[in-house]
Amino acid sequence: MACVRGGHLTHEPADAIEEREFFRPRMQTVLIHLAQILIASLGGLIFHVLGVPGAWLSGSTVAVILWSLAGWSKPMPRSLADLAMLTSGASMGAAVTPAAIAAVGRYPLSLVLLVIGVVAISAASAFWLTRISGWRKGDAVLASAPGALSTVMAIAIDRNAAVAPIAIVQNLRLFILIALLPGVVVMTGGGALTSGLLGQGQEIMPAGGMAIMLLASVATGLLFKRLGIAAPILLGAALVSTLCHATGSVSGVIPPVIATGGLILMGAFIADRFRDLDFATVRRSIFAGIGSFTIGMSIAVAFAVLASQLAGVSFANAMIAFAPGGLEAMTVLALMLGLDPLYVGIHHFVRFIGIGFALPVVLTWLQPKPEA
Repeated sequence: MACVRGGHLTHEPADAIEEREFFRPRMQTVLIHLAQILIASLGGLIFHVLGVPGAWLSGSTVAVILWSLAGWSKPMPRSLADLAMLTSGASMGAAVTPAAIAAVGRYPLSLVLLVIGVVAISAASAFWLTRISGWRKGDAVLASAPGALSTVMAIAIDRNAAVAPIAIVQNLRLFILIALLPGVVVMTGGGALTSGLLGQGQEIMPAGGMAIMLLASVATGLLFKRLGIAAPILLGAALVSTLCHATGSVSGVIPPVIATGGLILMGAFIADRFRDLDFATVRRSIFAGIGSFTIGMSIAVAFAVLASQLAGVSFANAMIAFAPGGLEAMTVLALMLGLDPLYVGIHHFVRFIGIGFALPVVLTWLQPKPEA
């Protein structure tokens, strides 16, 4: 059957033409998404080589923001966000090994002070963001969470929160800590810069056990979704992974290529929320972040002094342990400064796990999930 197409007569069947026209825009969208993921990966790699904290997450975010400014980006499909949250949750739970649980028992008083300190830091920072900067409560809680950056951003994406300002405040706090904290600790006489590196290899989870764990994580996440819990896939994966690792049912971590891929996808989704960001919002977010950091850090210093007096540890160790930064970055700082990486690491580990489980519950209580 002859058809007219573009002013010319063609003998190609009409259904074949319609099928091609149907798939062409979808193929273009797929190629654009693949290009964005490639750009995000390149950004993460560059930041990793430069030694930037949270390299794969922050690098992929910056790269896709620049890609978006060139006008070539497209919103990523929600299924990829769920995949990123699944890998992030599974990675979080993998930290809860029997050895880590045993280590928690070595510093009971200091860890109690840490929990109180995290609540105080979060509450005071959220107060600043809501009362002074005019933020919504849910956004302020996410921006004020001291540490667990990837988990916080995953929840922010899931809750349709103000992702860009939250990311600015969280990353600003981390970069200030990395830039200033080592010098402050050395000036107080509590440490000395060394060339120590955190390079110990980790056991990789067996493929069979990982597959079963991830399937159970998806099922749990879907149940949480029906219950209206914030970040259901993330929380479901974290809960299943935590139980599996704590009981010794599985051991090892998610393969690095998969875990890193999850962070890269997360960075691409964070960048999506910067699409319509203007300079005035960036300026306000930086001001909000400086105020939030100042309040949070002041409280962290006070609790570090308290821990050094009551728990019998040095102020330098307590300062790095109570600083509102990320697990990996603060543990590396402890090694660089010749401090006790076990003491510092276990405190940030408890903070990381606690924030991951508490934030979805707090946000679900504060406000119902907004419509996408």
